Amino acid sequence: MANETIESLRQALNVSPDNMPLLQLFGNACLAAQEYSDARDAFNKIIDLDSENTEAKFGIATTLFLTGKSSEAFVRIEALLGEFPEYGAGWRLLAKIQLGESEKQQAKSSYERAIRCDGTLADSELESKLYLDPNDKNADNKIQAPAGGASKKSVYSDYQTDDRGDRHRNGITENVSQVERPNITFEDVGGMESVKEEIRMKILYPMQNPDLFRAYGKEIGGGVLVYGPPGCGKTLISRATAGEIKAKFIAVGIHEILDLWLGNSEKNMHDLFELARKDAPTVLFFDEVDALAADRKHLRQSSGRTLINQFLAEMDGLPGQNDGVLIIGATNAPWHIDPAFRRPGRFDRILFTPPPDNVAREAIIQIQGKGKPIKDLDAKSIAKKTDSFSGADLKSMFDITVERTLARAMKENHIIPITSKELMNTVKSIKPTTKNWFETAKNYALYSNQNGIYDEILEYLGIKK
Repeated sequence: MANETIESLRQALNVSPDNMPLLQLFGNACLAAQEYSDARDAFNKIIDLDSENTEAKFGIATTLFLTGKSSEAFVRIEALLGEFPEYGAGWRLLAKIQLGESEKQQAKSSYERAIRCDGTLADSELESKLYLDPNDKNADNKIQAPAGGASKKSVYSDYQTDDRGDRHRNGITENVSQVERPNITFEDVGGMESVKEEIRMKILYPMQNPDLFRAYGKEIGGGVLVYGPPGCGKTLISRATAGEIKAKFIAVGIHEILDLWLGNSEKNMHDLFELARKDAPTVLFFDEVDALAADRKHLRQSSGRTLINQFLAEMDGLPGQNDGVLIIGATNAPWHIDPAFRRPGRFDRILFTPPPDNVAREAIIQIQGKGKPIKDLDAKSIAKKTDSFSGADLKSMFDITVERTLARAMKENHIIPITSKELMNTVKSIKPTTKNWFETAKNYALYSNQNGIYDEILEYLGIKK
């Protein structure tokens, strides 16, 4: 039946080859039938006709993922989500890619964002891989993620049932999945010198000279908000900050806070801060913090407003309560964060993390080349050809080149060294994912730039106010 459908669509396209809805149907049918080459050709044809077609871009990313080209699929879907951050199907595909790369925590976050965008995207097979631990003997007693949004059982919930049928919440200590002592420091982060210096002044120096800072009436702790294009090192610099002061690092995922049941999200937020206070010095890192600190004027539900109020209250704390608790929020969209978070004592330092400059790209390329069979790596030349590339783009460049070289090596049954020429050829096929972000950011910097918060974006783009 599938082959008959594809053949009928193919005949229709012979009559109307530029019919984009028809091309989309044909591409989707080919995907379902695992005719990946024909699917890719159809989606490419749509892009040729309409370079901004969302469904075709998603189709290409899906095809790449299903054919094992995960790195290129990741770059494409991340670029698409940069343009359309509410595209739920894109977040679900990103979750699958991340899960395949053993990035389970990030995959959960992406999947949960997909469900928030579109509740009909629930995927029971994906949920079983994300939320059920095959090594957990009590797994059968745990509430699973919802199928199709029909159940009250939330993807954010992790309840157990006792003999009386009462549900009780596990402690936040058990739910926080990434509590670590990072062994990386600023030396392991290429570039970002201005960001490093700001973090030193706000976080590192107060920790190293507490009496001196207290003499000037300065608290030890507080918050820093880092923002910029995806893949430009926000998480890395945050983890390195903890490594610099030998502090614990807690990476907070959305699912560790949000809860379907009334009041539990606020309790989770409080428990998380209590955990950080107990084990200070601690760096509390909120990735995609805009999801937990959204501008309240855009929220219709009171539950979202209550959680934001709790977040603000925890950041304020009682006098001395948050000493040694260093809060770092990372976001691609600082303009969606409630203005109250920018008041003194909260996220009072806002740091722009631009794409790596030429020197930083050269350093990243050298790091990416370590442990790989590379011959005569010309990092300087490659860095010059990768202007505007993010760190993630540079990693993708290596991943794609490694996959191509490895395929040849397997056929010839011997190690084939990776050359700078092959890396340069890969560069030609990759577009920097940062450009779409800057298109959006430029508009906010020009027309919604209270107190010059986004002046650094204009400076980076060479635009004068």
